[in-house]
Amino acid sequence: MALVLIASERFADHETPPGHPERSERAEIMDIVADDWRQRGGDVVAPRSATLEQIARVHDMDYVRSIAALAGSSRALDPDTYTSPESHEIALLAAGAAVDAVDHVLGAPGHRALALVRPPGHHAERDRAMGFCLYNNIAVAAAHARASGVGRVAIVDVDVHHGNGTQHMFEADPDVLYVSLHQFPFYPGTGEATEVGRDEGAGFTVNVPLAAGAVDDDYRLVFTDIVLPVLHEFRPAVVLVSAGFDAHERDPLGGMRLTTGAFGAMFRELRRVADTCCDGRLAAVVEGGYDGRALSEALRSVVHALGDDGSGDDAGWLPPGPVPPARGRAAVAEVRKALAGFWRF
Repeated sequence: MALVLIASERFADHETPPGHPERSERAEIMDIVADDWRQRGGDVVAPRSATLEQIARVHDMDYVRSIAALAGSSRALDPDTYTSPESHEIALLAAGAAVDAVDHVLGAPGHRALALVRPPGHHAERDRAMGFCLYNNIAVAAAHARASGVGRVAIVDVDVHHGNGTQHMFEADPDVLYVSLHQFPFYPGTGEATEVGRDEGAGFTVNVPLAAGAVDDDYRLVFTDIVLPVLHEFRPAVVLVSAGFDAHERDPLGGMRLTTGAFGAMFRELRRVADTCCDGRLAAVVEGGYDGRALSEALRSVVHALGDDGSGDDAGWLPPGPVPPARGRAAVAEVRKALAGFWRF
């Protein structure tokens, strides 16, 4: 099978306070999904820790040292983000899993990888932790791909929250395209359509802000009208995905109404882009998703989309409803206005 899962029971060792949504049980759910994939004959491999060189491509070394200095202790870094005695080591393992995912797809054209990790990463800035995130896993992966000789990297972020850290790390880089679909206005307050990048990277940040309550039809529309045309025009050498599952209708933190099947449908679309543009090279890294049942079911939907033989159709999206998707249409109009002259959509 062309899909490899990268997983480790050690991801449960990053501990958060009782009642925190980013809890160890999330790792246990990912372990069950990985075990099921293994029993079906799929490949599951253990990650290696990221090196300091790999981390330092996107994070300031003073910040890395400050997190390393907390090893063996439990601290609150902000009202949402905590460390426990093993958190630094586990965060290096999560970033390393993202690097391993990139190495896997670069070494085997037509192969895909899904890193089942925690803590998540896309909120982590160059010099600070935030939003449950210590190191920016997907940014470490993208920088590793570039250091490995990849010319153009596309990052697609489907988490319900905007990936402020990822955007800021690459907003001046024309070789890293960042596309984010997210609830707006919402935490962390960034991600307006007018945030399009800066300097030589102007136009290579594509924010698709969707109002709370968006459903499958809204996401399908913005995929069709914005995400897919931009990706095909950019023609990346590898597609990376920040795989958040908190836009699910059952998630306690988000305000979206995506069905389980929508996640498989989005990943099937992204797989087709990768097949067309870059010999199928697609690597995804888990971000959010805080309802246990929704996380389990949505992960399985994604594993099916990435691990089947590619003969599946568009099954996954709910059928279009009788009312046009108002939130999706509004988002498409905003993005087209903000990025007029940059992309042909």
